[in-house]
Amino acid sequence: MPKTPSRSKSYVLGIESTADDFSVGIVSFDGKVLANIISAFMPEEGGIHPREAARHHTEVAGKVIREAFEKAKIHPNQIETVAFSQGPGLGPCLRTGATAARALASYMHVPLVGVNHSVAHIEIGKLITDAKDPVTLYVSGGNTIVSAYEDGYYRVFGETLDIAIGNCLDVFAREAGLRQKLGKPFGALVEELASHGKTLIPLPFTIKGMDLSFSGLLTAAVEALKSGKYRLEDACFSLQEVGFSMLAEVTERALAHTEKPEVLLTGGVAANKRLQAMLRVIADEHNARFSVVPKEYALDNGAMIAWTGALAYKHGITVPLEKSMVKLKWRLDEVHVPWVEGGQTQKC
Repeated sequence: MPKTPSRSKSYVLGIESTADDFSVGIVSFDGKVLANIISAFMPEEGGIHPREAARHHTEVAGKVIREAFEKAKIHPNQIETVAFSQGPGLGPCLRTGATAARALASYMHVPLVGVNHSVAHIEIGKLITDAKDPVTLYVSGGNTIVSAYEDGYYRVFGETLDIAIGNCLDVFAREAGLRQKLGKPFGALVEELASHGKTLIPLPFTIKGMDLSFSGLLTAAVEALKSGKYRLEDACFSLQEVGFSMLAEVTERALAHTEKPEVLLTGGVAANKRLQAMLRVIADEHNARFSVVPKEYALDNGAMIAWTGALAYKHGITVPLEKSMVKLKWRLDEVHVPWVEGGQTQKC
């Protein structure tokens, strides 16, 4: 049964902790973002170490929560419900965020809402860009999914069979000896070098049905670079061109099949200008509106959890504390989204 938010308690607090970011967002039931504070864990070398990231989340949780309330300029007693990223994600990181959410919900005597991380990326994208019924390409370090709404669920039309495109770019950058500088992520470094590339190196283009595989592409790109036959700029250029062409092809197939009126690009890799350009061409050819989620909301963030929590709570979806265990492999297409009718999100 849909709920009507209390007039005295008009906001939702959301906690995101699926991977390297610990973030707290505070959002009103009509979609106004009051705060979206992010604290990122930056490993000294290599990829994300789950336990180290979870330790970071534990250390910064209190500070980030305080900053969110200060930014929002509201009192804790104005929070009607607490939402948290219940999955999918890295176990230690998810559990840290869930523990913080349970503690807050218990302290403030408010309900708890478990949010699917992938659904949240779609919902915040629709809110910020005013997209109504898009085919969504969600690309990040941990996810590569092409989806669209159909009959109560966000259906997966294509996804990676091994590693995500963001992970592919990150691993290649580390293998190439690149070092993150000035807070610039590996993907941005690859994009910058790719802009100076000219030679397209033959690399495997692997699509199986509607699904994608990037592990062979990664291996081939690393081997080509280490062979000494090609410049780093050309290796970066070729990796992007082939990987993004795979993403564009599957997205276009989904768009042609569903005949949706919009294409939405979200996730950390959405900031890449070359990928944006490819998808914009596809959208134009199908007379579809193209939207890109701004970086602040495309990255993992608390606002997306808070907003999706608001939508779920308004439709009577909460989770008891004793049943709020995290779900490491919680798929996007397993989540019923009753707030979406006919493809359009019904605002609170």
